[in-house]
Amino acid sequence: MKILVTGGLGFIGSHVVVELQQKGYDVVVIDNLSNSSIDVLSGIEKITGTKPEFEQLDLREKSAVASFFKKYQDITGVIHFAASKAVGESVKNPLLYYENNLNALIYILQQLQEKKQAQFIFSSSCTVYGQAEILPITENAPVQKALSPYGNTKQVGEEIIIDTCNVAKGLDAIALRYFNPIGAHESAEIGELPLGTPQNLVPYITQTALGLRDELSVFGDDYETDDGTAVRDYIHVVDLAKAHVLALQRLLEHKNKSAFEFFNIGTGTGSSVLEVVKAFEKVSKKPLNYKIVPRRDGDVTAAFADTKKANDVLGWKSQYTLEQALASAWKWEQKIRA
Repeated sequence: MKILVTGGLGFIGSHVVVELQQKGYDVVVIDNLSNSSIDVLSGIEKITGTKPEFEQLDLREKSAVASFFKKYQDITGVIHFAASKAVGESVKNPLLYYENNLNALIYILQQLQEKKQAQFIFSSSCTVYGQAEILPITENAPVQKALSPYGNTKQVGEEIIIDTCNVAKGLDAIALRYFNPIGAHESAEIGELPLGTPQNLVPYITQTALGLRDELSVFGDDYETDDGTAVRDYIHVVDLAKAHVLALQRLLEHKNKSAFEFFNIGTGTGSSVLEVVKAFEKVSKKPLNYKIVPRRDGDVTAAFADTKKANDVLGWKSQYTLEQALASAWKWEQKIRA
């Protein structure tokens, strides 16, 4: 069973490749290395004993995508991560996000709809819910007007997949709307390695603790939350990776009830930025230098998941605690800087 993982050398993608290989799947990775490193291939091999096939190409190039699928005609499933994902950056550079996140998706789906049977897992996001009126967020929550171009690409991406599944009778898809992935593999062979300034909270925390950054900026302390800082659902990346494998199995075994399904993937618990800071200080035993700065465009006050649907239908449940996830992220940061 050959599975394509796009963006497979990235943070989430690499952990999914590991879980797939450990379940016996034959994996091919596409990555353009714009926000990842070729060294991740070695990290995957050290964990699983197998180096996945790798193709470096830009999914925005339609002809390159077509050539890839002509070469790998035995691909039965695709897990699609390759996308730009920073809310703040998308506000500043929206056209980059629309080109990268939508064109690549379209070109892949064009190839899949030509197949008699194909399975597609889409890396979606809780950003599609905007600032949900009711917490925790269930899958019945309305999709709201996006607060950022990044969020909009996930909304439009899901719409594109739905429309394609309606006409491509052999195509089945699942969108996983996940919350805030953090942490690293327990081996510390793979983890989150942003190029340049981190856009996500936890790598900024670990880099600050190690002295690579002077201080952590906490964006806003005037939200309507217990301590005034924004609340998110932080999920260990390995838990998230396992959800992708279960979603793929659901499609391969034709257990899906419709051609397009979607699930929230989170822990079901919200943690504020300051709670994350305190939890990190506890597990690392290092005080963290931070300052409060103005809110960031596109950020919602609070978002955390109701995970009942994923628990019941996929048979998936998060296993790791916030502290365990932060400890693994710290272990990874220390290893790569050693």
